[in-house]
Amino acid sequence: MRPEAPPHPAEAVGAPGPAILAAEHVSLRFGGVRALTDISFEVRKGEVFSIIGPNGAGKTSMVNCISGRYRPTEGRIRFAGRDITRLATRRRAGIGIGRTFQNLALFGHMTVLDNIMVGRHHLLRHGFWTGMPYWLGGAQQEEIRNRREVEEIIDFLEIQHVRKSLAGTLSYGLRKRVELARAIALRPQLILLDEPMAGMNLEEKEDMARYILDLNEEWGMTILMIEHDMGVVMDISHRVMVLDFGRKIAEGQPDAVLADPHVRRAYLGEADEVVHDVDEPAVA
Repeated sequence: MRPEAPPHPAEAVGAPGPAILAAEHVSLRFGGVRALTDISFEVRKGEVFSIIGPNGAGKTSMVNCISGRYRPTEGRIRFAGRDITRLATRRRAGIGIGRTFQNLALFGHMTVLDNIMVGRHHLLRHGFWTGMPYWLGGAQQEEIRNRREVEEIIDFLEIQHVRKSLAGTLSYGLRKRVELARAIALRPQLILLDEPMAGMNLEEKEDMARYILDLNEEWGMTILMIEHDMGVVMDISHRVMVLDFGRKIAEGQPDAVLADPHVRRAYLGEADEVVHDVDEPAVA
């Protein structure tokens, strides 16, 4: 049996609460190309909020605006009541926004343990890359505390058996788990998951869905997720927003959104099945 989620500083939540993230009339252009047009939405504290849409709809572009990788051409992003539109990416991580990527961004030459420890460096008062002075005085105790928390995350995600392995030698499914571990090592209030199920088999998807639910329900983390697997979206999301050609066409509870005729046209066209697991282009 998988161990229970370790203690986390965020309070476990029941029903979603007030907005922790708000996008206000966000537009994004690359030269003459509009990636996003007048997007507004809120993510409530304690919910799993999914962004879906066909290939090229602007999903990853929206997440990149939230994480700071892109700066909106127009509009604002607010987090915990603070305008973060122009805040640097590194500082967004420092105030409680974690993220995974569609394309894995692990350090392949480093061990699993060290990759996850990198996710803790924003929390280290004495710094992560400071060498021998790190081991003097209180810094050594800080290192011990941080390693203890990382080991709890490793146990939670069931990657104990690869903790000393180089990340680059692992299977794709395990590397996805390690990247999730590194993101949650930051202890974020909000975690952005970019296609967490992509490239996984059914068993791996079931495991990942359970981890995400436990992070939300037991750790109290708010989740914003891009996902193409509609079964996963329907099963674990509180609310869903749909983008198409860079515009919001629907938002609400999963069942209602999937029944929306605009959504069905965007996804189905003349077919009867929702498109699954399509790749987002780099500009999307």
